[in-house]
Amino acid sequence: MFVVDSQVHIWKEETPDRPWVPGARERIRLNGHREDPFSYEECVSLMDEAGVNRALILPPSWEGNRIDYALEACEAYPERFGIMARVPQDDPVEGTAMLKDFAQNPYIKGTRLTFHRPQDRNWMIDGTNDWYWPIAEELAIPTMVHAPIWKKELGDIASRHPGLKIIIDHMGIMARCVDDAIGYWVKETADLHGHPNIYVKVSALPGYSTQPFPNLNIEKYVREMVDSMGPERCFWGTDLTRLMGHGLSYVETIEQFTKHFDLTADELEWIMGRGICECLDWPIES
Repeated sequence: MFVVDSQVHIWKEETPDRPWVPGARERIRLNGHREDPFSYEECVSLMDEAGVNRALILPPSWEGNRIDYALEACEAYPERFGIMARVPQDDPVEGTAMLKDFAQNPYIKGTRLTFHRPQDRNWMIDGTNDWYWPIAEELAIPTMVHAPIWKKELGDIASRHPGLKIIIDHMGIMARCVDDAIGYWVKETADLHGHPNIYVKVSALPGYSTQPFPNLNIEKYVREMVDSMGPERCFWGTDLTRLMGHGLSYVETIEQFTKHFDLTADELEWIMGRGICECLDWPIES
């Protein structure tokens, strides 16, 4: 089975010439990520050990909008990594120029937008991010979105821009919701199934359960999402550096789906790698 992780972060240590955004270290702790740098060399080693063929690098928010280290990773391992790049969501001029550059870069498979932090939470509804959607649609740039509270708005955007592929992070679950409290958020996301250009990452799941691995209490929510969206539109992923704080190995995050959840072989083929590759036009070499 071809396995693709739809979300990993890699980063270097904070230095005077590579500063992090203010308050970043506190957010890292709050969200359970490890604080030590996570290099692409370490990531590849863990991928090899677990049998992960490819991973999508989402440059972490604490480094701002820079993607230089992600590009370095792709240059070193062009068959293993792709990038979902960040853009300055509140700067249409710079953002538009960056999108045009991204569309020409084979390592950049799309972008990732965030609407969950105090500074960007309202950008989807106050007009700040309105410039983005038509340009991304025109340039055919798939877009991952972390916006737990704006499901209806995402559906409206998907309707207005049917040529834009929108990939919702982490089943649309609000941060720090666990166990059956995730059900509300999952249903909101599953209800968007009527929009054929909306996809979902069934990612970072162990972090949404207080029960021990394999977290069988949340399997029903994965089933609900797969049944609603179809396995072709559901993409496995880890958010690996956050799950390290839960004491899980990379192998276990795969086996949660392949050995413990009730998913068919055909569903697993799509969920574990084929779906994201087709969505991003990232061919799987035979």
